[in-house]
Amino acid sequence: MNASTSDVILERMMALHPKVIDLTLDRVWRLLQALGNPQNDLPPVIHIAGTNGKGSTLAMIRAGLEADGKTVHAYTSPHLARFHERIRVAGDLIAEADLTAVLDECYEANDGADITYFEITTCAALLAFSRTPADFTLLEVGLGGRLDATNVIARPEVTVITPVSMDHEQFLGNTIGKIAFEKAGIIKRGVPCIVARQDSEGMEVIEEVAARQQAPLIAYGQQWHIGPDRDRMSYQDDRGLLDMPLPNLPGAHQIMNAGAAFAVLRELGIGNDGCEAAVTHAHWPARMQRLREGQLVAAAPEAELWLDGGHNPAAGEALATHLASLPKRPTFLICGMLNTKDVTGYLAPLAAVADALVAVSIPGEANTLPAEATARTAADVGIQSSQAPDVASALAEITELVPHARVLICGSLYLAGAVLRENGQSV
Repeated sequence: MNASTSDVILERMMALHPKVIDLTLDRVWRLLQALGNPQNDLPPVIHIAGTNGKGSTLAMIRAGLEADGKTVHAYTSPHLARFHERIRVAGDLIAEADLTAVLDECYEANDGADITYFEITTCAALLAFSRTPADFTLLEVGLGGRLDATNVIARPEVTVITPVSMDHEQFLGNTIGKIAFEKAGIIKRGVPCIVARQDSEGMEVIEEVAARQQAPLIAYGQQWHIGPDRDRMSYQDDRGLLDMPLPNLPGAHQIMNAGAAFAVLRELGIGNDGCEAAVTHAHWPARMQRLREGQLVAAAPEAELWLDGGHNPAAGEALATHLASLPKRPTFLICGMLNTKDVTGYLAPLAAVADALVAVSIPGEANTLPAEATARTAADVGIQSSQAPDVASALAEITELVPHARVLICGSLYLAGAVLRENGQSV
């Protein structure tokens, strides 16, 4: 079975629905029924929704569980370099032969009916997980929560809502409250829900949904607290105090993600060693990832290269805070974004920390914002800007002027995936 077999089936699946996003669960329920309802045969599920921090929180939970000797399935999206990254079966990326088999089975069972790419591939992941023993299943919501294709688990072990902020307004609503309502759709009757820090409007909505579902909330600022403590961090809940090293994933915002992960792990009965591993062993690429090898690094040996896939205003604020905390160095952005994003909201916080920005279009992405539009918005928020045909050219332009620059490639997970492929790195 060659490596392109699954790609052929995935390409076929793209044509099964005219829209990339069409939020409803009807098509998912139909296909799962045809597959024998694999969602009912999963190991205990931890279901994670939120605007920012879902992937990092999942990575920390997985690291903690695995350090405690547990085997873990994990489903995340989108992928960066290869689709296989989305489906981790009992700790390992799904094998090509296994991926091809479940994709083919789902395609046949769907029998040509309308279904989106994310819906049918989510069903394939659930099918793969149902056939391999594990101790836990981690499911990351794709978009929203209430009508997301992952929201088919009758009784998860725990649900998690990471910080909610403005993003995907065209699908989820134009207020924090409306978006929080969609995220809170993963809350199930009687199932504990871990909640990270929220705006008051979002928290009020989450509390209302939890009350209707009689679901216990374990919320930041109420049932648990976390914060930096000198060069470490302190976490406290009704089980006691944890003194922990700072997360190995860079950025002050990762402290909140660590707190949510600790709350989950302690709810599952995982001890202090597992909690420490959650923040020392977690791996989550393209989230303020330092690039230390590869073709781009070789082309700019004196530069400090970083990669991040955040794409909304909250992500821009988190990046600006982290860049401001680093040792002073000329800082440049190489930025490419989708045309569905709040580009002004994302770039505005970065104006205070970036010396200049070089805009690029995202290669191979139909919904890319043209480089000239990104550059124009950057100029509007006060960042000196220019354009380049690709990331390599942008990097060359920057390092010709400032060889020792700090360069952050940012704006989209799709751009981050293209960079990792160009840089010759696996995920």
